[in-house]
Order: sequence, then C-alpha cells, then structure tokens
Amino acid sequence: MQRYGILTLIVRLHLATLVNDYRRCGTQRAVVVHRGNRQPVCTYGELADLAERFAAELMRRQIAAGDRVVLWGQNSAEWVAAFFGCVLRGVLVVPLDASGGVEFAERVIAETQPRLVAGDQALLMRLASGLPRMALEELAASLAYPTPGVCLQEESLGPDTPLQILFTSGTTSEPKGIVHTHRNVLASLEPIEREMQKYLRYERPFHPLRFLHTLPLSHVFGQFMGLWIPPLLGAEIHFENRLQASRLLELIRRQRISVLAAVPRVLDLLQAHLEGRFDNLAGRLDSARGLRIWQRWWRFRDVHREFGFKFWAFVCGGASLSPQLEQFWSDLGFALIQGYGMTETAALITLNHPFHIGRGTIGKPLPGREIRIGGDGEILVRGEMVAGSRWQNGRIERSSDPWLATGDLVEQDGEGQLHFLGRKSEIIVTPAGLNIHPEDVEAALNRQPGMKASAVVPLETPAGTEAVAVLVFRGTAGQAQSAIDAANAGLPEFQRVRHWRIWPQLDLPRTAIGKVQRRKVSEWIAAHGAEPPTAADGSDALSELIAAITRTRPAKIADDARLDQYLDSLARVQLQTELERRLGVSIGDEEFEGLATLGQLRDRLGFEPTGTTSLSGSRRDGGAGTPEADGGAREVHCEPAQFSYPRWTWWGWVQALRVLFQEGVMRPLVWLLAAPTVKLCGRFQPPEQALLLIANHVTAFDAALVLYALPAAMRRRVAIAMAGEMLEDWRHARGQGNLLLNFVAPIQYGLVTTLFNVFPLPRGAGFRRSFAHAGEAMDHGYHVLVFPEGHRSNDGALQPFRAGIGLLASESKARILPVALKGLGELKLGRRHWFRSGSLEVRIGEAVEPDTRLGPEQIAELLHDAVSALLNS
Repeated sequence: MQRYGILTLIVRLHLATLVNDYRRCGTQRAVVVHRGNRQPVCTYGELADLAERFAAELMRRQIAAGDRVVLWGQNSAEWVAAFFGCVLRGVLVVPLDASGGVEFAERVIAETQPRLVAGDQALLMRLASGLPRMALEELAASLAYPTPGVCLQEESLGPDTPLQILFTSGTTSEPKGIVHTHRNVLASLEPIEREMQKYLRYERPFHPLRFLHTLPLSHVFGQFMGLWIPPLLGAEIHFENRLQASRLLELIRRQRISVLAAVPRVLDLLQAHLEGRFDNLAGRLDSARGLRIWQRWWRFRDVHREFGFKFWAFVCGGASLSPQLEQFWSDLGFALIQGYGMTETAALITLNHPFHIGRGTIGKPLPGREIRIGGDGEILVRGEMVAGSRWQNGRIERSSDPWLATGDLVEQDGEGQLHFLGRKSEIIVTPAGLNIHPEDVEAALNRQPGMKASAVVPLETPAGTEAVAVLVFRGTAGQAQSAIDAANAGLPEFQRVRHWRIWPQLDLPRTAIGKVQRRKVSEWIAAHGAEPPTAADGSDALSELIAAITRTRPAKIADDARLDQYLDSLARVQLQTELERRLGVSIGDEEFEGLATLGQLRDRLGFEPTGTTSLSGSRRDGGAGTPEADGGAREVHCEPAQFSYPRWTWWGWVQALRVLFQEGVMRPLVWLLAAPTVKLCGRFQPPEQALLLIANHVTAFDAALVLYALPAAMRRRVAIAMAGEMLEDWRHARGQGNLLLNFVAPIQYGLVTTLFNVFPLPRGAGFRRSFAHAGEAMDHGYHVLVFPEGHRSNDGALQPFRAGIGLLASESKARILPVALKGLGELKLGRRHWFRSGSLEVRIGEAVEPDTRLGPEQIAELLHDAVSALLNS
C-alpha cells in the first residue's frame, strides 16, 4: 500500500473507494439512521453520489480549499456525505455537537468565519448569524449532480493539508480549536488497518459487520468508529442517539448488530437493564468466575439471546471505564475493547487488541506512538497523530513542541499495558499534602447499592481544600450515609469521604459523550456547601420532572396521588422515556401502565417516599387518556396486553391479494353503495416518499372511503392504524357479546388484517411499539393512515385530536396529507339515505411538513385545523 496515495489515504479509503470501488457493491447498505420511529437507509453508492454532489455545490459557491464549513446536526448519512464532500475539496470542516448550545455555536462561527453552515433545519433556525445555510435534510432533494468530466478533487491536497477543526470543551476548561491534518488521522488508521489484514478472512462468513454507533460525529471517538473504521471493513453503521437500554437491545437484536460503540455511561445503562431483567444475575456471575470464555457464553446464553447471537463486542472510549463495569461484561462472555486517545491525537494512542484484551487496562501504545511517563505519572506522547496546530485568533497557529502533555495519569505494568489513573488537573491536594484521586473514591462509591452516580470535587474551606462527594442516590439520607460508610471501609484513611451532598436532579450534568461536567458540580457545591441534607433531595426530582412534562409549577406530589390525575397517555410515554434516558431504568409498557400512583412509581425507581404534599398549580386538561371526573379514585386493573404487529401483511402474495380485493371488490362496492365525490383541495402531486394520512372518523367504513379516494399507486400501499384493544379482542375471540360472535372474531381479524393491512394503535400500554411499527411500515414504502380523534364521532362533528398524532408526526418526519370525509354526519343521524345519496364527499388536502420545533399538542392542533378547514371549505 502506497503510504499517502493520490489524495492521501483518507481520500483513497473513503471517497475514492465510495466513488469507484463501491460502485461494484453500490447497493450494499452503508448508513442506517434510527431517528424517531424511522430507519432511512443509505447505500454506499448513494453516499458516494451525495458526497460528490456536495463537493460540486462547494465549487458552485466558490468555497475553496482552506475555507471553513460548519457542520451542526445529528448523525446522519447527509452529515457523512457533507463531511467527505468537504474533504474532497480541501475545505476545513468544523463539526459541532448537535446537543450543544446555540451560544457556543455562535461563538465558534464568529471565530472561524465559515463560508457555509450546514446542519439540521431545527438547529439552523436558532442561529442569529446571517451566513449562508443549508439544511442537511434537504441535501438529497436540493443538490444538483456534478457536470460530467469536471474534476471534483482538489489538486493541492496532501498529507499536511488541514482536514478539520474540532472545538472541544473538557469538563473543566474553556473550548479550544484543534486542527487535524490528513497525516494525523492516517497515523491513527494505518496500524489498525495493517492488523486487520490478518483477520479479514475470518470476517467473511459474518459479513457485513454492523456497528451500532451512539456517539456524536463531532467527537474524535465518534469519528473514529463512524467515519474511519467502517469503510475499512465494508461495514454497516447504524446511528442511534436515544440512549434507552430497551431500545438499544431491541436494535441490536433486530438489526443483527455485531459491535456497539459507546461510552461507559451506555454500558452502565445496559447493565442496569439486564440486572432488572434477569433474577440473581450478580449471583450467577459470581459463580461463573474462573470459567473459560465459551463456558461463560453458554452459562449466560439467555443474556446473549437478548442481544442476538451475532453480537459479540463493545468498543468503549470517551471516558474512563470502571473496573466493576468491565468485569461485569467480561464475565458475561462479551469482548470489551478499550482504547485511549484525545482530540489532540486525532484518535487513539493505545488500544486493547480485540483478541488479546488486557483486563483493567487501556491497552498498549499503537505503532508510531512514542510515549513517556513523567515523574508524576503524566503521560506524554509524540508522533504523527499528534495535532500540532490550533485555531486561534482567526487562523491556524502551529506548536513548536513535538511532545503533547496529555494531563492524564497512567501507570505501566510489566507487559507494557497502561492503566488509567485519572486526570492530573482533577487531583485534590488535601491540607496534609496528600493526593486524592477522585476516580478511586468514585469507584468505591458507585459499587454501593442505591448509588447511581457520584463525583468527587474540591471545596475551598477555611481549613484548606477538602474533597466533597456529590451523589445521585436512590433512597433515604440514612441509607446514603450507610453506603458512604461501606465505601469508606475499602478506602485508605486519607481518601475517605467526610463531606457529601445529594445532587438535586435525576443525574449529574454530563457532556455529549457522558463525562461528568465537574466544573458545574464544583460551582454548585461551592454555592451550597458540603453539609449533608436531612433527607434525600433527589426524591423531589421526580416531582419536578412530572411538572416539566405537564407544564405546571414544580412542587412535591403526594405518594398517594394518582398518576392519571397529572398524566395523559402521551405524557406517560414522555415520562417513561425520560426516566429510562436519565436513570437507565427500563420499565416495560405493561408494567408502567400498571403503576397507578406516584408512590408505586417511586418504589419501582427506588426513591425515598415523600409526605402528603400535593402538587400546586393547575393541571393541563384534555388529551388522550385523561380520566373523567368520577368523584374519586377508581380501581385500575392492568392485564398485560401483548399486541401483535404483523409483518406478513407486507409479503408480496398478501399485497397482491389485497390489491385484487381493493380493485375488484371494495372500490366497486363503495361506488355502487355510496357513490362518493372525490375533491382535490389545493395542489396534489404523487408523493415520492411515504406520507402520514390523517382523516376524521365517523363510521366503520371510513378507511374504505379514504382508500377509494386515493390515487391507485397510493391506495395499494397503505397501512391503517386501528384500535389495538379491538383487534386483540378479535384475535383472541373475546369481548364480542356472545359465543357465536366470539367464535367468528378471529376470522374477522384475519380478513381485516389481510385485506386492509391494519395494525394496532393502543390507547394505553404499547404506544411506543405501535409508533415503531408505523415507522417501519413507512420505511417499507407504505403510507400510514391514522384517525387522530381516536373514536368515532356520533354526529359527524370534528372532535379534538389526540396529542399522540403530534408525537407520531414529529417522530416520523413525514409529510402529512389531511383527508376530510364530509356528509357522513347527516347520513349517520338518518337525515339522508345512504344508498347513492350524492351528499358524501371525500376531500383531499395539500400535504404539509410537520414543524418539529412545536410540541406534540401544538402539532395536533394544527392538523386538527387542517382537517377542519377541509370540512368547512
């Protein structure tokens, strides 16, 4: 292999490969984005085309080598294509974290003076800057194809050409711009690619490898696992930014993921989920220690079944990994690969070999890295991967010192493996002159029951600098003190915790990759002091979260308060999602539906019970699932509902049967019996993408009327949401009033499901799974029809839309086509005869884009207005 190729190895490996080599397998999937309830797929060929088109757009705009382009958006195929389009033209990419604040983005823009800002539409609209912008969501539709014969490759590219500027902000320091060159990234990739060649023949039976990627591409570890490694293997990369344990496991199993790239925080969430899912998992792990890896794999095959049997490894970085977390996953029989690097080194300094893992270490230095360990344990590194330039004062400034002082403390064992000890800047020096390493204390604390997270930070006192432990703890103040005493028993005397406080929120403040923001914790402890509270403050965070979701004034809610007094069905979905995202506690839909009171939810989460103070502030009325005022609490019976979401309705022969029925039976019957008039209101163009169809609901025949009115190409590919509870009663032959009707109900279920492609939309538990099925149907090219009122109107008057339609629209990111059934109310009330009355009209409106900046309730109101306008026009 030539060392730097024609355009440097990066371009050869990625762009030239995409544009040339991947033409042979251009239909192979490259990127799958799991966003909302959709899973758009981009092949290698499509990714290559989009990168070239973006490069051509840069040429058209006269954005030249050395100019800057800011990329500010969620991970996506468009993000990757825009990045490589810039690389091809020699334009410096300035990636920004999509979860970062607009103030930070504005400051970076002012510092770098980019010629273009490309990003997610919702983020771009927050910018006050008047710079040219380009929405990533619109790239595929808006970019022209390059003129044939025009060379898109910048001729001046070389190893030392600047590639990107990464603005990084540590947990304690101000952001700084690190300039990577092509050489820096190549130096990180070359030794890994050489080692890969030894094992590629073993990869063939498992091809394609699939990586589940949970890291921002604006971060160096995220780029390493999302941009550089997958093309070396021809692997699929799956992007997911919602860190919910149950969702991640479902994706890993369903998509047959091979490797999960994540920070330790994600592994911690998955551990908590598994410990709740499997009884006595800790005891089983203790009994399995010392077994060979294949024996451990067989012992925990039920756990491996949760991941799917193609999954085998975690690649972990971005933050230090606790020994307990590493031992947990290793004992289960999974490969856990750690590396160490930083933004200034363009990726990795050390790496654990996937097949020779040094437990408790961050691996050995990779070839081409020269390291030395200072007298205080700080690691210094030198090599071609070290970024020798910074972006300062509006230009690139080079450093004269080839050695990079990392600020990290390590020790090296006899086998050359490095053990991470912590950040030099975070060492706390006590008045006695002793050094406290926060990571050591935090590791002891985090092992204790009820301890969800901890941060040990310094506090200036009249006696000098003292170490304070800030805890996220589930339980009483007395239980927290007992946990601290247990942790202290295993610590040296000078490291023992003497001052502590409970953090008032559900989790400590963290960066986008899960690192605790120690500066914010230090500022908080400096303002509040270190005296332990008399009660666990964290128990009140649940009330605050509920108040934020329901838009009421935060205050404590009584333990005996019924959740349905404050939360409609949509709000319960939001609370369920937030609890899993923030706490790592996975509560299934059926289990969550069975939690009737706040006290039951507190018990499930492990919070300390509160008093009987009630929530002050008015409650939001309306919405799906809001209970009627019945004068008191009602008994809740929760029988787990296992809704069926059939995919066999998408099989070719079933689709053909459905088309024959619709064209040969349904449409002639609708024409003969109802003779509805179809009216197009506004511009209507055949859609290129799947639409979300919404209509008012008056009779049991509404779906047939909507299908009748749609163009043939559309009506033949429609999936219809139907009351989940009704479908389940049909499927299980129950609830029909008598034995005969119960007997024929399964036949009714089979016919309706086959001939109309229906799927369940539950009123309560199962909400999220139904939305996921709707998104999957759209990904298969089906338009999804929903009746947002949730029930039939008695008189034809349009009822309020449930807020769930707003959430579905927001997650689906699909255009919405409103349909109005006019005249059904009078027919239903008997004022006119049904048979060919001439009064029935099906009005089709103009497809609209959902405004994802709005909340679900606001979107539902806008869609209600759209259907109302059709009815009244």
